[in-house]
Amino acid sequence: MSRQTLTLSDDLYDYLLGVSLREPPLLARLREETAEMPLAVMQISPEQGQFMALLAELIGARRVLEVGTFTGYSALAVALALPADGRIVACDVNEDTTAVARRYWAEAGVADKIELRLGPAVDTLEALLAEGGGETFDFAFIDADKVNYDAYYEGALALLRQGGLMVIDNVLWSGAVADPERQDADTSALRALNAKLHDDQRISLSLLPVSDGITLARKR
Repeated sequence: MSRQTLTLSDDLYDYLLGVSLREPPLLARLREETAEMPLAVMQISPEQGQFMALLAELIGARRVLEVGTFTGYSALAVALALPADGRIVACDVNEDTTAVARRYWAEAGVADKIELRLGPAVDTLEALLAEGGGETFDFAFIDADKVNYDAYYEGALALLRQGGLMVIDNVLWSGAVADPERQDADTSALRALNAKLHDDQRISLSLLPVSDGITLARKR
């Protein structure tokens, strides 16, 4: 039996999108605009956004935390899947890229569902805990600077309720985590977090080879 996940050719990837992706035109337009920006590589894939929206639906999420918002694609995808009383707290430091996000959130009619907090996410997570937000979130998504992933993980875990779900992006880091020659700060941080999560009995765990690798961690 093969030990590897199926490798997607361009044709097979196009087929996958053709039979699975239900991307609203507004999300597609946001993705296309972001693709023209200097940091476009930071954007998640459309199938990942749809997967996250499905996960939020599956667990009946109403209160969502996002660490790393960029131009708002992931927040918009999830916001569209939330019920009318659903809310997202989105953390980011970049006023320019999140200005794009705000524009699309408003056009989609979900701006009232998303509270954007600009500033270092570690500070925002601490503030949310101080405000009584511990164990009140249903769903969390981490996709920000990698060297702080451990702090983001611990903060998000404290904010998640029992049974809440966390999605952590870029955990395979284009394969660098498996290359012993790669010892830069980002790769080392991801490698350390992956090892930590493997042994962390506070969560149920699955790492999936979706996009650049995503970890699903359910708080026990």
